[in-house]
Amino acid sequence: MLAAVRPLKGVKSLSAIRAGVWKPRTRPDSFEGIGVQALPWLVEAGAELDLPVCTEVAKPEHVDACLKAGINMLWIGARTTVNPFYVQEIAEAMRGADVQVLVKNPIHPEIGLWMGALERFHKAGIAELGAVHRGYFSLNAHPYRNAAGWELAIALKEQWPELSVLCDPSHIAGDRSYVAELAQIGLELGLDGLMIEVHPDPVHALSDAEQQMDPEQLIEAIDQLKMHRQVHRPEEIPERIRKERALIDGIDAELMNLFGKRLEHVATIAREKEKEGLAFFQWSRWKEVLKTRSAHAEESGIDQRQVEELFRIIHKHSVGKQVQEVRKKEGEKGSGA
Repeated sequence: MLAAVRPLKGVKSLSAIRAGVWKPRTRPDSFEGIGVQALPWLVEAGAELDLPVCTEVAKPEHVDACLKAGINMLWIGARTTVNPFYVQEIAEAMRGADVQVLVKNPIHPEIGLWMGALERFHKAGIAELGAVHRGYFSLNAHPYRNAAGWELAIALKEQWPELSVLCDPSHIAGDRSYVAELAQIGLELGLDGLMIEVHPDPVHALSDAEQQMDPEQLIEAIDQLKMHRQVHRPEEIPERIRKERALIDGIDAELMNLFGKRLEHVATIAREKEKEGLAFFQWSRWKEVLKTRSAHAEESGIDQRQVEELFRIIHKHSVGKQVQEVRKKEGEKGSGA
């Protein structure tokens, strides 16, 4: 442990040391951490750098051991966040404790689960509470291990403005070569800090070896970060940016009008489908929409994946509009109209 932290002495941007004493793994024969005996090592590493220390807890027994050992901060992993029963048990074990708690987002993108876990710790009296954005499981996260899902971190900041939200670029990346760029994106989005994995010899790490940096790589990545500023008053924005934003505002207004007109046609189609006894969702039409819009995207030099994602959202609301029309028609029949 000391071999990992000693090269980081003097790095002013470090605010804490985190280490996984218990490591939840999917397969039973995988390395699952050293356990309780590693807690003194973590405390010793914190003393070496004069920094608070943090580890993951998944059971009340973990909390008890950490509090007895003098661990300053505890984090709740993505696999635990998904289970309100586990979260409540852990929160009760912390009740009244002077400890900072960080809650990672659940493994799938549901803001309610993330908020719910945070709220349980808040209700248990945890005054120093934060969140960690580590991305979401996806079969299509290429080139990263996890889908970044930045919109969820932004949504959390919107709903809980005073909450500190950190970015975990190591878990999003799954590959150390992408950690620095994801760290920069996290800072650009206004997240409040970074949680980055470091190992003195990453190749021989017992878990997540591909995503860990060695101490020198971490220092280099930190040195390359650009701390771009946030502005809050219109007069602070350069004139050229204000002009471009005005153009975007006009385009957005046009888009709203077009979307409204599209929904009007969707409603008409829904009524006609009802008359003809057709299902409001037609697989052949949906495949045609995806194919033609992707082709148009390619012709226009737009990323096809972005267009497909956009039209999946549009289609979702189009289906919803058709459902509304069918219900409205059924309501009219029921009222004798």
